[in-house]
Amino acid sequence: MNLTENRASAPKTERKRKAFIEILSNCAIIVMLISLCIVGFGGNGTYNAVFSSGGENSAIYRGESARSEVALMFNVYQGNEYLESILDTLKSYGVHCTFFIGGCWADDNNRLIKRIADEGHEIANHGYFHKDGKNLSYAQNKSEIVATNDLLKAMTGRTPTLFAPPSGSYGKDTLKVCEELDMKVIMWSRDTIDWRDKNTETIYTRATNKVEAGEMILAHPTYNTAEALPDILKYYKEHGLNAVTVSQIISRTV
Repeated sequence: MNLTENRASAPKTERKRKAFIEILSNCAIIVMLISLCIVGFGGNGTYNAVFSSGGENSAIYRGESARSEVALMFNVYQGNEYLESILDTLKSYGVHCTFFIGGCWADDNNRLIKRIADEGHEIANHGYFHKDGKNLSYAQNKSEIVATNDLLKAMTGRTPTLFAPPSGSYGKDTLKVCEELDMKVIMWSRDTIDWRDKNTETIYTRATNKVEAGEMILAHPTYNTAEALPDILKYYKEHGLNAVTVSQIISRTV
């Protein structure tokens, strides 16, 4: 091959080299994403990361796994007729959990709020009108959260330190507001989906199947949850898991 031929083939060789490097880079990115998905999601469909992506001020999805604890959390916007039964069961088992309260619900249920607080449960914030935080502005997020904080403080004497976004939807402004208010944004590691699937056995299975220490289990005050709760708490006890509040279970992760 003469000098002219060498010069002609050089650009082709360089293009091949760059294409090969690009392919390797893309493969590395794909492998990394697959690894993140495997680490982030458990086989039972629950999210297993402590923090979502987004830096220091991120939502919390689960608690400390080194301790034999799980946290039951109830999002409350309705279900007055079943809440008393749930509180009775929790009391009989000596268990305290966290109730994320919607402001518009609290406004009409002062007596139940008082009972929840008097019986030692943690009262937290679930927004005022169950609005989608991701679609709200900074000012709208702040209004939803602050109005609920003010109402719950007036009722219980304590300002909530935890916020569970309605429908699990939050954005950067939600996180920013909570950071400024010194509040933590709380999600969950498993969801019973009891508001949709009204089946006691299904709710029991979702709350117990392969449950691990550090998990935060989301429920609502529905008829089937009230019916499943005694067996759920019995399962935790028999498997050496103490049911505690969200603040307790995240105390060493933040």
